[in-house]
Amino acid sequence: MEKVKYIFELPMKVRDYEVDAEGIVNNARYLHYLEHTRHEFCEWAGLSFREMRAKGLYPVLNKVEIEYKTPLGLGEKMVSKLWITREGARFVFYQDIFNEQGAQVVKAKVSCVCLENGRLSRGDALVEAFKDFL
Repeated sequence: MEKVKYIFELPMKVRDYEVDAEGIVNNARYLHYLEHTRHEFCEWAGLSFREMRAKGLYPVLNKVEIEYKTPLGLGEKMVSKLWITREGARFVFYQDIFNEQGAQVVKAKVSCVCLENGRLSRGDALVEAFKDFL
């Protein structure tokens, strides 16, 4: 098995309102964790979503695949990790979440396209911003 070379990691903790009646994280919450990680990555890499909007750039999700491995519970700590590739006009985020013990919680593949001033583009402005990570 090839070792993944993550380019960004974000520690997080499960909050009380994120669990369901069984005391585990609701499956939809993982979408929030993944999104939060992508937004933090973009800001860390030098182009926040606020800056993207100001430039007329809008990354839009076009596909999300999530494989749930093991649940998280109330108060548990996790680390959300990612790496990114470009496939044609799409930017593909490979994202994994691990619990404190290092067990994989979620494996996800999230792809997005870029709108520039309301039109679908190849995302060249984003390539420039993220060239060190692609």
